Amino acid sequence: MVKTASTMLPLGTQAPDFSLKNVDGSTVSLSDFSDSKGLLVIFMCNHCPFVIHLREALASFADEYMEKGLGVVGISSNDVATHPDDSPEKMVEEAKSAGYHFPYLYDGTQEVAKAYKAACTPDFFLFD
Repeated sequence: MVKTASTMLPLGTQAPDFSLKNVDGSTVSLSDFSDSKGLLVIFMCNHCPFVIHLREALASFADEYMEKGLGVVGISSNDVATHPDDSPEKMVEEAKSAGYHFPYLYDGTQEVAKAYKAACTPDFFLFD
């Protein structure tokens, strides 16, 4: 049983804008996905047992659908003071060990998570 239920943006909502630091040091923005056939935004983190359980399938799914033109981005919005395993440095390690080939971004202010109304991890938002 989940502790916090996911919320849902109303159907037809445009993806809220973001510009965040990726684990490779680059900055990734919503506009980087303008040529994609759609965009899957995943609010996730390193320590969540549900994300840990899905990590292999998530990496495989993302690889398969990115080849088909879907944009995929992971965003961690956890406070590193309370969740040190979710620090940007640990995110770099997690992306490598999990085989994430999609951008894995850090939202330290939690502003992007609030814009998407992300409530828990993993929380998935699919836009066309």
